[in-house]
Amino acid sequence: MTSLTLTPSRPSAAATTARPNLSGLTRSELVQALIDSGAVEPAKAKMRAVQLWQWIHHSGAVTFDVMTNVSKEMRATLADHFILDRPEVVERQVSKDGTRKWLIRMAPGIEVETVYIPDVGRAGALCVSSQVGCTLNCTFCHTGTQALVRNLTAAEIIAQVLVAKDDLGEWPSDAEARRLSNVVFMGMGEPLYNLDNVAKSIEVISDGEGIALSRRRITVSTSGVVPELIRLGETTGAMLAISLHATNDALRDELVPLNKKFPIAALMEGIKAYPGLSNARRVTFEYVMLKGVNDSPAEARALIQLMKGVPAKINLIPFNPWPGSPYECSDWGTIETFAGILNRAGYSSPIRTPRGRDILAACGQLKSESEKMRASARRRLEVEAAVAP
Repeated sequence: MTSLTLTPSRPSAAATTARPNLSGLTRSELVQALIDSGAVEPAKAKMRAVQLWQWIHHSGAVTFDVMTNVSKEMRATLADHFILDRPEVVERQVSKDGTRKWLIRMAPGIEVETVYIPDVGRAGALCVSSQVGCTLNCTFCHTGTQALVRNLTAAEIIAQVLVAKDDLGEWPSDAEARRLSNVVFMGMGEPLYNLDNVAKSIEVISDGEGIALSRRRITVSTSGVVPELIRLGETTGAMLAISLHATNDALRDELVPLNKKFPIAALMEGIKAYPGLSNARRVTFEYVMLKGVNDSPAEARALIQLMKGVPAKINLIPFNPWPGSPYECSDWGTIETFAGILNRAGYSSPIRTPRGRDILAACGQLKSESEKMRASARRRLEVEAAVAP
């Protein structure tokens, strides 16, 4: 049974105060904010920032009162100048398989969905969004039907991690029984169209004195913005995933329209040049299985030819339906046959178990509530329909 908990809609504290929010700032931004506010002497700003950093990103503090190694006077001064607020969680859903999805309001009209998937990676993976909406219009993706509103800031990307860690009880960040072990930029938006903020957020998420996730446990998925691939590798050291889904330009032009700008040949050359690519740091190719579209044995053999010379694994993703989608998921036997061809050629090709389908939290299903009917209104209509004569 799906569990659903709603947080009543209300303005966030950040929306009702002019005090800057220190949560999610990089180290250098934190130092500068302290100096600019006048709350801390410039000579002491770096030291104070180290204290704040550990409380905010290691311990998950949302109030200055808990900072026991900071004097009461300084705590009061900091509280006069800053906040440590989380964004508003408008809706929280828990799937029958343990997947959690949050609808998070960053600002009025700025809402994103974030998903935690248990038993993925070492312990569990958090799928974060980098944009509100998307410009790519991939025809199999629900998110692609929502127009781009804007890029998320680095702090808004990090806020998704903080919200998840709050809900999972993951503070402090070095908890031995950590449930959140991986972060994947596979939510709403194209990360490489917001690379500056994505890179800054990874800087914070991977900091050893904060959230402390290894960069090898952070994966950035792109549909193939080729000119930014090198910069992604050089600035973040993150693992690379490619949203591929087809082995020829004609089909990929249809499924992933970005391919018209950066066709497969250019994409593969860009991937081969990705910094740090090796057998120990393979690129992951994501391949959604669409019935009668891209799931034939011939397509599997073409995929093998395309992968030559690239240290790679291939995630086969059973298509996750959404209202109005034009595709169907490939039959399970067809997917297994496809995977077997890849496996025999020496490529790891796990079939991704669909997670969170019952709450539209699975791959390709995310779409913020600003573009959908409110859950409360939806339930009201369902109740009215159930009791109607």
